[in-house]
Amino acid sequence: MELIDIIIDFLPLFMFMSLAILLFTGYPVAFILGGLALLYGFIGFSLDMFSLVEFFNFLPRIWGQAAENLVLVAVPTFVFMGVMMERSGVANDMLYVCQVLLKRVPGGLAIAVAVMGTILAAMTGIIGASVTMMTALALPTMLKQGYKHTLATGVICASGTLGILIPPSIMLIIMADLLSVSVGDVFLAALIPGLFLAVLYVGYIVIAASIDKTLAPPLPPELLNVPRSEMPSLLIRSFMPPVFLIALIKGSILLGWATPSEAGAVGAFGATLIAWGNGRLKRDMVTGVCQSAGLTVSFIFFIIVAATCYAYVFRSLGGDDIIEELILGAGLDSWGLLFLIMGIVFILGFFLDWVEITLIILPVFAPIVATLDFGEHVTTENRAMIYWFTILVAINLQTSFLTPPFGYALFYLKGIAPKSVNLMSIYKGIIPFVILQLAALILVILVPTIALWLPGLN
Repeated sequence: MELIDIIIDFLPLFMFMSLAILLFTGYPVAFILGGLALLYGFIGFSLDMFSLVEFFNFLPRIWGQAAENLVLVAVPTFVFMGVMMERSGVANDMLYVCQVLLKRVPGGLAIAVAVMGTILAAMTGIIGASVTMMTALALPTMLKQGYKHTLATGVICASGTLGILIPPSIMLIIMADLLSVSVGDVFLAALIPGLFLAVLYVGYIVIAASIDKTLAPPLPPELLNVPRSEMPSLLIRSFMPPVFLIALIKGSILLGWATPSEAGAVGAFGATLIAWGNGRLKRDMVTGVCQSAGLTVSFIFFIIVAATCYAYVFRSLGGDDIIEELILGAGLDSWGLLFLIMGIVFILGFFLDWVEITLIILPVFAPIVATLDFGEHVTTENRAMIYWFTILVAINLQTSFLTPPFGYALFYLKGIAPKSVNLMSIYKGIIPFVILQLAALILVILVPTIALWLPGLN
């Protein structure tokens, strides 16, 4: 009987531990989440903790969480826009322009990659597309110019992950939906922290390249030598259209002209128009874009559906109460609890993808954060606390793409990088950028106005 009582008391923790263990198997995450939801639902039924009729609650929750959710309509359009930019060669043209403009700056090619990553982040939230595309386009050139492997790989991985933080981020859309806050306000709250992080990357590259000339050798004068008379046409043809599209998307959300889903539709249509204007809108290319975007969207929504079922069973078994008791029982004050939560999210980033962390952990921690009191540092008026917490988690989750052993950006890069680039060089290369991310996280914690600059939130 004592063993049964222990199992009943800690069944949600066993469920969570099972998830953590099975994720190491490499089996599809959606199948793991859905399978555990069914398995522990039946175990809970056998222990009189879960009713079989509760399985029918999966359907209305799936319908309301994914199928009928108007906020998530923006996800497919932004995915399509990003894939179209990649396949049509628009992103390749922008990288070339950035290289031309920055060829005489220390670490100019690395800065061009960072700038390109920032621009791509403003187009879409697809991390895999950004990292793989910049690896294919920029890494061979950087290695050919004598860039050290650590800097070349580090800047590609770090700048490629900015899409998780700079709007329109798919992660921010999902987080805003989970926390029942405005997607537009979350976008705007994340804008300054995201751009600030990009500035930190550029500053680090300039300083490091100035100190160690062998880290990023200057480009030969004859390379990328474009006559001044041709620069205006190059900018107008290859740089201005996508930048105008980004400004249109962000401006429409900022000024309240369009919802994120409407802005995403405009972005998808605009990316298609740019590809058509460049003469690259071919039937085979459009087919490939639709297939790639469809697979990415299916992957995201399959995980959302499975995570919804997992979260329902976890909560029904009392998982929320157990985690809340463990955290609150630690006897920490508000600041201690905040740093504990940030530490947990950071550590989970070593092993889990942002999708799992967001859909499983965020709903559990959000009610706890709502009870914290930081005095005048962050007020609870106008839900400022939740917006601040959302941005902190978003910055923290960006490290999940860079930290080994399961930093997905590292694997994206390694998958198409030359054989001369070993995994240890990639690991060493991302260390300075992870430190910069943590510095940005601490700064936003200490100066909430960076995220709460919107009128009515500060």
